[in-house]
Parts: sequence; C-alpha cells; structure tokens
Amino acid sequence: MKVLIVSDTHRHNENYLKVVEKVKPIDMLVHCGDIEGSEYLIAESAGCPVQMVTGNNDFFSDLPREKEFNIGKYRVWLTHGHNFYVSMSNEHIKREARERGVDIVMYGHSHRPVVDIDDDVIAVNPGSLTYPRQEGRRPSFVIMELDKDGKAHFTINYL
Repeated sequence: MKVLIVSDTHRHNENYLKVVEKVKPIDMLVHCGDIEGSEYLIAESAGCPVQMVTGNNDFFSDLPREKEFNIGKYRVWLTHGHNFYVSMSNEHIKREARERGVDIVMYGHSHRPVVDIDDDVIAVNPGSLTYPRQEGRRPSFVIMELDKDGKAHFTINYL
C-alpha cells in the first residue's frame, strides 16, 4: 500500500498536482490541513480514498478538525497540529497520540517535514508543498508504504 501525505498547500495547488502525477498510482491521500477551499480539487485529482482535516486557515470548511482511521494495522490520528504547539516541538502532539492510543499521528502547520519514530508512536509531518520553512526551503511531502508484512516505511521527498 502506498500513501501520499501532504499538508499546507494553501490553495496554491501547482506543486500538489505535480506530486500526484509524479507518484501515482497511490492507494490513499492524506492532507493535514490548510487546504483553503481546494478540497474538491485535492480529492478529485488523487484518484483514490482521501483523508483531510481543516487547518488554522480553513475558516469556512466543512471538513473535520481531526479524525482517526486505519492504514493497514496502524491506527492513525490526523490533525493539523496548531492546537498542540507543533511549531515549537512535537512532544505535545506525541503525548496526546499516546493518550489516544494511536500508532501514528499525522500533522502539518509547522511547514517543516518530520518523521519521528519512537517505540510506541510515530509522528509524521510532510512539511509544505507551498511555503516550506525548513533549511533549503524545498517543497516537501511524505510517502508511506506498507511492505508485504504490513510494516510501515516513511520517506520524506522534495520537489
């Protein structure tokens, strides 16, 4: 199974559309928020099941603020992350993930890519395809792949 994880596209979807074409076929798309009215375009262009939540800039969206779902054997909690101080560190959001009993938390907001694997929780932030803030400022996304044994592998990718 191949999952494309993106975030913080902020209604500038050119890089998102490039990435979708580059990595297709995918089995699922996860968008961690700050979509700003592009929900339909994001969902239609993915060509697969899509999980999306609102971010701090999605003022009039009907999307949920957070959601939980399964990817293979993993329980995933999806949230934008702005309510968990993720711009400073991911410790608060990882603590909340542990309390919720999930295996993976996917979040955005900081515009910096992170794959942080602990024994009991995995924190994944794909960064931003539109306004990257990490050193080098390259648009980023994450590919999650489940191998034949169902184990998850994560790769941070850059445009």
